[in-house]
Amino acid sequence: MKPALYLETSVIGYLTSRISRDLVTAARQRITREWWETRRDTYEVFVSPFVLDETEAGDARAAAERATVLVGLPTLVPDERADRLAERLMREVPLPAKAAVDAAHIATAATSGMVFLVTWNFKHIANAALRDRIEAVCRSSGYKPPVICTPEELLGA
Repeated sequence: MKPALYLETSVIGYLTSRISRDLVTAARQRITREWWETRRDTYEVFVSPFVLDETEAGDARAAAERATVLVGLPTLVPDERADRLAERLMREVPLPAKAAVDAAHIATAATSGMVFLVTWNFKHIANAALRDRIEAVCRSSGYKPPVICTPEELLGA
């Protein structure tokens, strides 16, 4: 059985966008593409309505490219448990109001039993300063937190 993996929106953006002139961003884009091409099939990959909404935003052409990546990926349906956990994350981590969707990504992954949450969002998700608090809120709510990581961390797995 393949480990369940929640694919957060930033990974899709890095996967589909034109290679950046910024060296760090370009490296992350290449890593994301390598992971997608060589390791994605190692996991059962899921998205959520939050991912679908975020990938539809912005430039129509870019949104269409992002949508092609999502074809065939199962969509998790967040429920009241995810809503409650997201609220707790917002309050107890704490996260700023603008991070509500980030909290929803984490909560959906946790309440759905995802083993991994893969992201390039270092501000509110893959943030070492917040990780312990995110995990503590998940555990105290009765959920095993997903391993929050980047595609790079899963390349060698």
